[in-house]
Amino acid sequence: MYKIISLIVLFFYVVTFQQSEIFSKADLIGKASMVQHENEYNLRTEVYDAFVLMQSEALKDGINIEIVSSYRSFEHQKRIWTRKYNRFISSGLSPQKSIDKIIEYSTIPGTSRHHWGTDIDIIDGNIMKPKDVLLARHFIKGGIYHDLKKWLDINAENYGFCLVYTDNVDRKGFKYEPWHFSYKVTSRDMLEEFLKIDIKEILLNEEIIGSNYFTKEFLDTYVINNVLDINPDLK
Repeated sequence: MYKIISLIVLFFYVVTFQQSEIFSKADLIGKASMVQHENEYNLRTEVYDAFVLMQSEALKDGINIEIVSSYRSFEHQKRIWTRKYNRFISSGLSPQKSIDKIIEYSTIPGTSRHHWGTDIDIIDGNIMKPKDVLLARHFIKGGIYHDLKKWLDINAENYGFCLVYTDNVDRKGFKYEPWHFSYKVTSRDMLEEFLKIDIKEILLNEEIIGSNYFTKEFLDTYVINNVLDINPDLK
């Protein structure tokens, strides 16, 4: 009964919030400030509230949902991009090949869903962390986070969260990420607004390393494959 009541309260909160929300360009590209909640989770308030409810219910089933990445600022994403770009260049890859390698899993700064405060990367905090926690093999049968994945498959959407980058073999863009979930109600609206801004102009004015290789053709393809080829429930 408590779970049903909590979900009803959450639903009305989200509907009320959504009706009044306006997203600025800063919100969409990771240049707005984000509320920091307990455990240093930086998320939009309605997303945090939904997550806490989901987390508390999962605990009853022995699953301790822990966020390892939430809001990511433009500058944070830029540091990730720069580090990977320099590493791939140093290994002998061309600039174009380096960029292609980066966007297997990482976004161009200014285009990350993590900029929105709606998306989370999660693991089971009850499990001793391996060196690399965000690997797909940890979530398959026999993997350390398989029980977490099974719980999320059944329950996540009840709290408004959807997997973003599915294992659909026909999907293009970023590779399968069984740990990456998005709060649907808010992120769908943010995606709609994001598509209205001139991302090419923004990127070329931000001095991102390798951006001189961001041709119009490349960015058009990137948006189609990496921004839009996601779980259909999030569009």
